[in-house]
Order: sequence, then C-alpha cells, then structure tokens
Amino acid sequence: MKFGATPPEFGTRESLTPELLDFLGEGRTVTILGSTGSIGTQALEVIDHMASLASTLTGSHDAPLRVVALAAGRSSLPLLARQAVTTGAALVATSGNAEDAATLTQLIKDAAAVAGVSYTPRIVYGPQAATEAATFGADVVLNGITGSIGLEPTLAALHSGQQVALANKESLIAGGPLVRAAVDASPLEQPLIPVDSEHSALAQALASGTDREIDRLILTASGGPFHGKTREQLHDVTPAQALAHPTWDMGLVVTTNSASMVNKALEVLEAHHLFGVDLDRIDVTVHRQSVVHSMVQFVDGSTIAQASPPTMLLPIALGLTWPHRVPGVANPYDWSQSSKWTFEPLDNQAFPAVEMIKQAGKRGGTFPAAFNASNEEAVAAFHAGKIRFTDMIDTVQRVLEEHENSTAKTEDAHLTLDAVLEAEKWARARANEILS
Repeated sequence: MKFGATPPEFGTRESLTPELLDFLGEGRTVTILGSTGSIGTQALEVIDHMASLASTLTGSHDAPLRVVALAAGRSSLPLLARQAVTTGAALVATSGNAEDAATLTQLIKDAAAVAGVSYTPRIVYGPQAATEAATFGADVVLNGITGSIGLEPTLAALHSGQQVALANKESLIAGGPLVRAAVDASPLEQPLIPVDSEHSALAQALASGTDREIDRLILTASGGPFHGKTREQLHDVTPAQALAHPTWDMGLVVTTNSASMVNKALEVLEAHHLFGVDLDRIDVTVHRQSVVHSMVQFVDGSTIAQASPPTMLLPIALGLTWPHRVPGVANPYDWSQSSKWTFEPLDNQAFPAVEMIKQAGKRGGTFPAAFNASNEEAVAAFHAGKIRFTDMIDTVQRVLEEHENSTAKTEDAHLTLDAVLEAEKWARARANEILS
C-alpha cells in the first residue's frame, strides 16, 4: 500500500487484489482428505463462501475452488455420500472394506436421487484409499486426516507435484525429514502450506522479516481444561473432563492431546520442520483467551503476533488460497470492546510433553514417530478406562527410553517410510504391553 493513499472500500470488487481476482477467475481443483472431520467440513464452508464471493464481486458463476476428490473414514459414510453429491467429486475414497464401499455406493445413489442429479463417482476403498485420492491430480490437497496415517498421503501428494495444505501435524512428527525432502524436490514454489492455526499464524508473522532476522518462534497454548493443576491433581481426571476444551471443538484424540499438552508438543516439532528454526528457539506461552495464535520475535526486539477470534476458517482459507486473503471468510476481532490478554509460562512439571518432544526431536530418526504412536495408543487406553490421565505421558516416556535399544530405531540418515512404519508398529506394541 502506498503510504498516505486511501484504501478501497472493503467488500467491493476494488478491494480485491489483482492476484486474488486472477485466482477467482482461473479456478483451482481441490482434494480433501478427512472430509467428514472438523477440518474437512469447514473447508467445504470456505469453498462455498468463495463461490458466493466470486458470484457477488466478479459476476462469475464458476466456482473458484472445485472439489475433485474426497476421502474419509468408515464411520461417517452418510455424510461422505452427501458431500460427494453436493461437490460432484469425481473420486470418493473410504478407508473401509468392500462392504463399506457398497454401502457408500448406495448412499450416494440415494442422495443423488434426492438432489435430482445424475451422479456416479469412482469409489475406492481400503487402507490405501486416502493415498490414492491424494494422487488424483488436484491443484491442492488439503490433508485433514488425524493421526500418523496421514503421512503416506502427504508424501504421495508432494511426490506427485501437488501442493499440500497440511492440517495433519503427524505427517511432520513421524516423518519430518521425509516430508522436508519431498518439499525440497517439489517443482512448486510453495509446495507445503500450514493449516494448523498456530503455524498459519507463524507463516503470516514471518512475512515481516527475513529468515536471518528470526530470533524465536512463540507458540501460544490455551492451556486446555487443566491449566493451573499440579501433576498430582491430574492423576484422577476423567475422559469427560479431558474432552471439555475451553476454546476449540476438536476430535477425541486432538482434544485429549490438548488437555495433556501433547498437542502443543507436536506443534513445536512441526514448527521446527516447517520453518527450519532450532528447537531451542521455539517457545510455548499459555494464552487463555486464544486470540493471539502465535508470534515471531525478531532480532531487533520486535515481536509480530497474528490475532483473530478462534476459528479454523481463516487458516483453512489461507491454506487453500495462499498467499491471498479471502474477504469475509471469518469475523474480525471487535476492538471497540474491552478485553484482557494474558500470557503465562508453561508448567513443564505438570505438562512435560513439550520438553520430551524437544529431546525426541533432537535425537531425530524414528524417535518422534515412537513418541506419537505410543501416545495414540495411550490416549485410546485412557478413554477405554484402562489407565489414569498421567499414565499417558509416562507410557510415552518409557517407550522413548526403550526405543534407544530397539531394533526398530533408525537415524535420520537412514530414515525411510518403511522405517517410520516399523518404528510405529514397535512403539504401539510396546505401549500396549506397558498399558496392559
């Protein structure tokens, strides 16, 4: 912007950047992995919003973002079928079996009849279904899968030359060096766009300086439902209490990880892989209001923060349209109202996960994969009523200690997808032995 110039009125055609106008006009194809989850359903809201925006401000009736492939698990087949009919996706994938695929086919047929449309997509199913969808050939693949099963689709999409909007943090936790290598080999200028709210915030704040001017990255944490509790007070908290997050509406695993601060630990390692900043220069601060989503501190003493009301619509939109900002995709913060923001240090004794993953990240190789896999098993055991809340992180610690002498341990120099999968298999088995 030229200093002293009057900006165009918000919400008019003139308020759109020429680049975004070109983007709206050219259109872009999208694959959504995990389409029935929180990220996937909100992504479809963003896509609908952009269609309305294009129609209103440019007069175009062509959707700027067109969904060509959807993938989801077997637990939400009716919703997946409705999404397929609404978007007209050419390929629809489910991780279920042949019987699930037959059920999905019938559900799509029924939904198409209700909508009064003729529609018969290609259906794929099984453990490799999401990976097949990831290589379908879209301009951008939004990976909203939860868990380390999202790693292979991420790698497949990058290797096939597609841009990845990444909301699956476990891809970088379990296979960070593999993802970085795929990014380096990609012909695209920006092959990987972060979608997690914290990493989207960091990406936006990093635009204020160069790589050499970065001092520290500061990730904010809401503190979850147990902020202020001691480790002893955490022993007997219940699964229902762990799922009562004060800010965000997320799935079972992510919400539980937020309560134990494992989610923030994963985000620290994710930031390290995304932005190439040493783990010792990545900090966590507890910000209960969840308005500042993360910050970058520069060498001159400046700290740039990205602030907005807590919503995933904004980072999802940026992930799909980077680096363009989509007008009206989320409500802004109301600066006319009084408010207080607080920032507190993280209690590493009550919540040791951040320090643990920094050590695992420094060891590299398959240590982060073992951390993540053992935690996923511990979360399942906690919700099954088999262990206490604090047993989850204790189990992860024990698995990491034993991984040092495990035959599944692999160093960075020899890391492969097979090595990651083998380490995860070992870590899950060992965690379950400990948990039982």
